[in-house]
Amino acid sequence: MHTRLSSLSVYVHIPFCRARCAYCDFNTYAGLESLLPRYVAALCREVELAGNRWGDFSLATVYFGGGTPSLMTPEMVERVLNALSLAFCMPPDVEITLEANPGTVDGHKLRQLRSLGVNRLSLGAQSAHDAELRLLGRIHTWGEVVATVQEAREAGFANLSLDFIFGLPGQTLERWQETLEAALGLAPEHLSLYALTVEEGTPLWEQIEQHLLPAPDDDLAAGMYEYAEERLAAAGYSHYEISNWAREGYACRHNLTYWHNEPWLGVGAGAHSWLDGRRWANLSHPEDYIRALERGEMPVAEHERIELATEMGETMMLWLRLAEGADALRFRERFGVELEAVFGGELAELCEVGLLEWDGRVARLTPRGRLLGNQVFLRFI
Repeated sequence: MHTRLSSLSVYVHIPFCRARCAYCDFNTYAGLESLLPRYVAALCREVELAGNRWGDFSLATVYFGGGTPSLMTPEMVERVLNALSLAFCMPPDVEITLEANPGTVDGHKLRQLRSLGVNRLSLGAQSAHDAELRLLGRIHTWGEVVATVQEAREAGFANLSLDFIFGLPGQTLERWQETLEAALGLAPEHLSLYALTVEEGTPLWEQIEQHLLPAPDDDLAAGMYEYAEERLAAAGYSHYEISNWAREGYACRHNLTYWHNEPWLGVGAGAHSWLDGRRWANLSHPEDYIRALERGEMPVAEHERIELATEMGETMMLWLRLAEGADALRFRERFGVELEAVFGGELAELCEVGLLEWDGRVARLTPRGRLLGNQVFLRFI
């Protein structure tokens, strides 16, 4: 076996968007959808090449992310899933997630996706206020979110996740509370709530730099986060990861692969992989990616071998994002050394400043630690 585990998660990157959002710095491209047919053929070729090397793995999860994966036709999704099932073992309980933007899918398309085996839908809702959606450069309305959720339910989706962003320029706590209530009214199984990060070079950053918009208020954003923690707990959602809440049994299995620092394969332009003790990233631009695979080459742009000390630190950082925390027994089983022997100093320091709880068996973020997570994570990398 190539790693400690026999199962593998696969991330499929679809880097195409109808319009680029004002806050986005992901590897996505607007106006290149004409490349989609060649891109899907290249994806299938990469999956085939990966299967030649790692085909003895069984797939635990498949995640179509982007970009806007819902710009693919159902036939394109089917081609990729068929390629995966030929290259790897695909058990019947595999979690298959597809990210979709409201307004890019209708009832017919959703029924087709569900019939292909897509069993989890992640909708980029972002806000229940149309003015905030326009600020973010989203091309949908809240009405379209509501309609898409209803159509997804009618199509048979029983596992639905909604994404929202808080801490927007000029956003009040009251407006955030209204968004949360609107979200709960749709009864999703899963919610991802992210504080806005203003990335340099994005249109939103430029507007703030030019004083056309106020900069986000970090203290207010912290208050919004704390309100969400209380409100979602009262609504029966488990806060299983810093930015993620789920009803019982609906935590995202694919993302848990990342947070447990278990192996995953990324296919598509700019996708990252962590497998066989190595990490690598694919060529970023779709045209470069397609051309490499049309020449029969793997589209790898860079790769590195991960040293044990690095893997230990990154594993701690990722485990601490989870409510379950970093377990000393699990650490010893994975690395053959005691957690305290490797990170005793860091654990003691973080407990002293009130960011961590550590009882000798499990280390967990405190409520303050969840707000200041980056200060904790930096100690391990």
